[in-house]
Order: sequence, then C-alpha cells, then structure tokens
Amino acid sequence: MKIERIKTDLLIIGGGTAGCYAAITAAQNELQDAAGSKGANLKILIVEKANIKRSGCLAAGVNALNAYITEGHTPKDYVEYAKKDADGIVREDLLYSISEKFNDVTAHLEKLGLVILKDKDGKYVTRGNRNIKINGENIKPILANAVKKLPNVTVLNHVNIFDFSVHNNKIDGAYGFGIENDTFYAIEADAVIIATGGAAGLYRPNNPGFSRHKMWYPPFNTGAGYAMGIRHGAEMTTFEMRFIALRCKDTIAPTGTLAQGVGAKQVNSLGEVYETKYGISTSERVYGTVAENLEGRGPCYLRTIGISAEQEESLLKAYLNMAPSQTIRWLENETPSKANVEIEGTEPYIVGGHTASGYWVDTKRATTIEGLYAAGDVAGGCPQKYVTGALAEGEIAAKSAVEYIKASSALRLAQGPDARFKVAEPAEATIKDAEIARHFAEIESYLSQKNSLYTTEQLEEAMQFVMDEYAGGITTGYGYTEKQLNIAKEKIDEIESLTDKLSATDLQEVMYIYELKERLTVCKSVIAHLATRHETRWHSFAENLDYPEKDNIHWRKYVNSRLVNGEIKTFTRELTAEGQKNYEHQH
Repeated sequence: MKIERIKTDLLIIGGGTAGCYAAITAAQNELQDAAGSKGANLKILIVEKANIKRSGCLAAGVNALNAYITEGHTPKDYVEYAKKDADGIVREDLLYSISEKFNDVTAHLEKLGLVILKDKDGKYVTRGNRNIKINGENIKPILANAVKKLPNVTVLNHVNIFDFSVHNNKIDGAYGFGIENDTFYAIEADAVIIATGGAAGLYRPNNPGFSRHKMWYPPFNTGAGYAMGIRHGAEMTTFEMRFIALRCKDTIAPTGTLAQGVGAKQVNSLGEVYETKYGISTSERVYGTVAENLEGRGPCYLRTIGISAEQEESLLKAYLNMAPSQTIRWLENETPSKANVEIEGTEPYIVGGHTASGYWVDTKRATTIEGLYAAGDVAGGCPQKYVTGALAEGEIAAKSAVEYIKASSALRLAQGPDARFKVAEPAEATIKDAEIARHFAEIESYLSQKNSLYTTEQLEEAMQFVMDEYAGGITTGYGYTEKQLNIAKEKIDEIESLTDKLSATDLQEVMYIYELKERLTVCKSVIAHLATRHETRWHSFAENLDYPEKDNIHWRKYVNSRLVNGEIKTFTRELTAEGQKNYEHQH
C-alpha cells in the first residue's frame, strides 16, 4: 500500500443523507480573520465506504418523507409524538431542534430536484399526520449531485475509515484505506462529523444464508461510527432501545404503506384485530404480533382483502418503487385485494434515526470527544428522525463544526498579501509517523497471515447466532434474561479474541474483518445496556424477562455508557427538563 497524508479543515465520515447535507451546509461558509474579513473557502472532505451516489439508507430511494410538519400541526406536536412512541426516554432539546427544521430542509430538497407530490391546489399530498408523498427513487443522486457541484468539497469514494485519531480526548483526524487504489490514508482535520449510520447484522436475520442481505436496514451499515467512538471513550446512550421493524414476511418489505396508505389493520389467523389490544406504538405493533404467534393465534396479517381496485393499483406501484420483490410476489401469487399480507418482526438493529441509540450529544451535536460531531442514525437521544431529521442534524452538526473550526486557536490563519488567508506557519502534524506505522502494520498482518482457523464469515455467523440465542433475537421472541446476557457477553468476547488471527487476500477482505470487529464492539455495548435497564419499557425492543413490567420510579432515565479499561461501564442520567431546548456538555 501507498501511504497518503491529507490535511483538511472539516472531515465528514460517511456520505449518506446526513453526511451529504452536512457538506452542503458547511460549504456555504468562509473562514474569517479577527477583523471579520472574508477569506478562503473552508476545505471539506467527505470519505465514503461506497459511492455517495447510491450509498446509505436512501440508496434505493424512498416514497415518502415521514417527518414533516403538516398543515395544522406544530413542531411541538412532533416532539410529543416521538416522546410518546419512545415512552419518554428522549432528548426533547434534540427533537425540537430537528422538528423546527423539517419543512425548511424539505423545501431545499425540492429546489435541488426532488419531486414532491401535490394536489390540485398545489399543496403537498400528505400520508397521515406527519408524512408527505414523494417520488424519491433518485433522492440520493440528487444529494450527491449537489455535493459534486461544490468547489470546496472533495469526495473520497471506496475508502474505509476504521479508526479515529484522538489525543487527550480531542479528535484530530482518522485513518482509512482505499479499497480500489491500495492506499492507506492518514487524514488530519480541525473538526470531524461522524455520519456513518447505525448497525445491522448484529443478530441472525429473518432470512439467513444466501438471502441474509434481505433485511430492513442496509447490510453495509456495521456500526463503524459507534465502534470508533466507543473505543476512544465517547459517551453513548440508550443502546438497549433496539429497533425491530414490522415487515411483510419473507420479502421484508415495508408495512407502513399498507397501514397508512390503505388503512390495513393488524389481524390474527382468526380474523381478529389485535393492534388495539397491545397498543399502536412502533414497539407494541411488533410485540402484539409476537404475542399472538406465541399464543397460537398466528400467523398474523395486515388485512387487505376487499380493498378497491384503485387502492390495489396504488400499492402495486408503490412497492414496485421501494420493494419490488413484494410486487413480484403479489403478481406471482395473490394480489392484496384477494389475500391478506402476512407480517413478521425483523431482527433487532441499533439505529438512532428510529430509536434513541447512539452518541450522547449536546444540542450542537457535539459528542463528548472534543471536535467530533454526530449526525443522522449515529447520533442518539433523538428518535423518529427519518430522512428530514437526518438532513436537519447534518445541518446542525455542520454549522457547529464550522463554528468550532473558526474559534479554534489551532487554525492559526493570517491574512496574506492577496487578501486571502494563508497559514502563518506550518503546524506540526498531529498524526505522528509511529501511529501511522502501527495502523499500517495491523492491516499488513491480516494480509500476511495464512491458513486462519476460521473465516471472517464464520465468525460473523457465530456472532449472530450468539446474539439471537442469548441477547433477545428472533428465536427467543426478542426476550432475554440476565443469565442469557452473561453467556452472550462471554461468547462475544471469545469471538472477538479470534479476530486478530483472521487472514485476508486483499483490502476488500480486510474491510470485512474491520466490519466484523465493529459489529462485535457494538454487540458488547448492546449487551451491557440491556443488562442495565431492569424493566421492560419497550416490549420487544427490550423485553427483559427478569423484569417484565415498566418501572417509572427507578428507570425513567437514560442509560449511558463509556469504555473504561477495556470494559463497557454503564451509568444513568436524569431526563432533560420538560420542554428544555438547550443542553451542553459539562466536561
């Protein structure tokens, strides 16, 4: 491998929804001297593991924006909805800050070229109280093209970032390697935004083996951003609030379009509507389905028999756009007007866009590592973000990071004779040669080792089996006990100890090794958080069989964690004050 050093002002790790919008926001800023004179454009670098044109959760498109303040509603209404769905364990300050931006970022998306459906009066077509319909199959290329037009933004595609560079709890860059160009990158930056998304693939999926990629959350999201932060001592929050999606059986296609689009109710095999029995929050919809199956009244369905021809055609088109396998299945078997749609829960995921899992951040999206900001699914405390929430957080994180860069004494800018800014004197490199050599040697070790006893895929399957059996996966109806979690921790530690002996034939396989290690780190955090919360607040999401009831006296609080001497140490924090709109870290 070649070694390449890069220096930038702002490093954005992850070119998904939040990462792209962070770059778009930051690119509008210029550096200034003490007198306020304008200077050089901020240098921004996006590093993406895939290609930003089709990376992240929006890679295949989306048919609605699920977070929008529709006519007659206010941001406060959205905060209350998210707060109720998460049974109170949210950061109201974070929710307010994104909900107040939903409509602005939507309008900006439309200007960039997104097609938003409108009625005869020119108003957005709504789907429920908080959603609007779009033609979003090209939403990610739209964002990527907007980034491409920015002169002060550089994009490194197919580069896998695998570690931060942190000194004295201050980030100064990151390490990565190019999958296609055999290059090791040491990237120095004055501030970093982490926007790598959540974590899939921790648990055995609905469809193991050949079809394991057919899951709710992108299989390429490994929890890399979480793992890097955890290893460097960042404070994390609410990993016990896992997300389990209710999906169409086998195809794992979305169910929201059925429930909201045609008003399909959840029914058991006897034809009884059971959703009102268990509740209609996100976790309760999954829990009710699991319970009905366990009690012998399954399979469970969304009742679509008898819908109109117009509704059926609408469903066929909608699913052809976002989940073609479901439309194909209908056409090969029975269409939704003739047969109800069988449903099931997915394996658990860790994703801060639907639940509150992720980095513990302040209102500016600053993490507890100085200079590191989090946006999108990787940021915690703020569930029900969806697309517009990720955009809003990208904007907030970008503005905060730029503000930090401008205020940083390390910038040391001086006005040159051409009225542009130049560095007064070269700053000493913060990433030392010895650190580069250590990371480089680790990669080389995987490439040089031969005849590994296990393959990366075998260890990944072992990890998924352990999490499924002992940490509340599909097999156990998402339930777990303290004894089971202890077994899970022990076995995950054993699997992790085997990763150092893995071998790879090229950098693509080296990336798979790092992805496995990232997932294992996140698994350990999930296990620690599940074991700490001695209640069942979110059925299925955190079904603690030792403590099957909710406990508002002792557990109406956040469960947070840090890595201390190699162990995940959990602790609690009190909820932010009712209606509070501002929180800053007290270092």
